[in-house]
Amino acid sequence: MRAKTYEDAGVSLAAAEEVVSRLRMAVESTGAEGFGGFAGLYPLDERRLLAASTDGVGSKLVLSRRAGRLKDAGRDLAAHCIDDVLTTGAEPLFFLDYVAAHRLDLSQVAELVEGAAEVCREAGCALIGGETAELPGVYREEELDFAGTCVGLVERDRLIDGSRCEPGDLVLGFPSSGLHTNGFSLARELVGDGDFDADLLLAPHRLYLDDVRRLRAEADVKALAHVTGGGILGNLTRVLPEGVSAEIDWDAWERPPVYGWLDEHGVDEAEQRRVFNLGIGMCAVVPEAPKGALVMGRLA
Repeated sequence: MRAKTYEDAGVSLAAAEEVVSRLRMAVESTGAEGFGGFAGLYPLDERRLLAASTDGVGSKLVLSRRAGRLKDAGRDLAAHCIDDVLTTGAEPLFFLDYVAAHRLDLSQVAELVEGAAEVCREAGCALIGGETAELPGVYREEELDFAGTCVGLVERDRLIDGSRCEPGDLVLGFPSSGLHTNGFSLARELVGDGDFDADLLLAPHRLYLDDVRRLRAEADVKALAHVTGGGILGNLTRVLPEGVSAEIDWDAWERPPVYGWLDEHGVDEAEQRRVFNLGIGMCAVVPEAPKGALVMGRLA
């Protein structure tokens, strides 16, 4: 019987949460700021901070390789890392990548890096370097991994950190293209070894740079949450002050077709809310919504 939950597929969100307190102690002992957010912060001087985030494409790479869509996987990585940095209000400066495999296929490496470079060009973010590694003792044959780091810059008086959020504020949503880069251990279990609809499952992760810039020109953006692993509520919680919660109207937007596919494969609503973005890739908290904005909830 195929997995119907993320934990059945071998990924425990609860276990990840348990290790956070231990990691927090190690990180904060170095004087770092921003632990638990989507990007860490480093004071460059009295006026400016660097914002940085590291992430990977994860097991979506397995399906991307099967479908011959590694260039899209490169786009996934750059968009994911840049979107994390955007949540602080920072503008992306530069990006680095890391490719590792049992045995490197240079054409695959080129596709991944070319895809990442496309998104970096869109974002005005320089791809300044990276690393490739053959690790037959670590990866099985045909396995491939792709990770990256983005660094951005934000003026201290333009920093977005969620500290000003309060009950009554509105939660806005930016649509996702689909699953983006999360939940693929479960999606892969559902696919098995059979054929699958690559257009449905592998739509590239959206870059939200222009959306965020437009919103900041029209509204007072108090918080931004990139909806990655942990779903909408799990990620909103990361940017809200203690004692403030989000109430979501789950019928306020239309979900991409891939969520109907999950329904058909027996993944229930509660599990989808816990794991996936459900069609919203980035959330913003504002006191008033600009005309035309997707209002998906409010704070309480």
